[in-house]
Amino acid sequence: MEIKKNKNVDLEKRKGIFFQLGLVIVLSLCLIAFEWTTGEKGDNEFDLGGDEILEEEMIPITEMEEQQQEIPPEIPKVTEIFEIVEDDVNIENEILFEDDDMNIDDEIQEYEFDIGEEEEEEEEEIFVVVEDMPSFRGGDVNKFREWVQKRVKYPQIAAENGIQGKVFIMFVVEPDGAVSNVKIMRGVDPALDNESIKVVKSSPKWVAGKQRGAPVRVRFSITVNFQLQ
Repeated sequence: MEIKKNKNVDLEKRKGIFFQLGLVIVLSLCLIAFEWTTGEKGDNEFDLGGDEILEEEMIPITEMEEQQQEIPPEIPKVTEIFEIVEDDVNIENEILFEDDDMNIDDEIQEYEFDIGEEEEEEEEEIFVVVEDMPSFRGGDVNKFREWVQKRVKYPQIAAENGIQGKVFIMFVVEPDGAVSNVKIMRGVDPALDNESIKVVKSSPKWVAGKQRGAPVRVRFSITVNFQLQ
């Protein structure tokens, strides 16, 4: 007996649909499984890596301790202790003054000090030109310069060293005719200067100069020439 199939129940016609539906289900399961595995791995890696990153990036925060200002120690106050003494207590220590023995009626002796007046010696005025100029042995100052030039001796040490030149000397003829205040105005060498001063000081007396008939002091200056021949 031949079995007849109902066309409505025949599944051969819907084989392609079932095949496609199965593929979709399989693919869906695969995708779900893949996402599930990757999700677990991702969670694990995230958890492990996150902890390490957080641990490395954590920077210890230190709080600044406020420095307490040093307060200088208080200086102890010294209190003076006063002792209360009764008025009836007698004080043995008595202060004696030297003036207690002094009598008011005593006369005060006065001392007088003699202050001597200093006598100031008035230096006489020195002239350069006067009415009657001083003279030396009947001549003027040039006569005296010739006299000095003839009497000076050339110092040996200056001659050995070849020292020569003119020595300028200033001197004063006093009212009594004596020569004083011999000074070097411009020297050449100590040996030559000393020789010139020695000869001028050895001068004999002059005839003093006069101003209005009175002898006065007169200043002169001469040159002494030292020249090697």
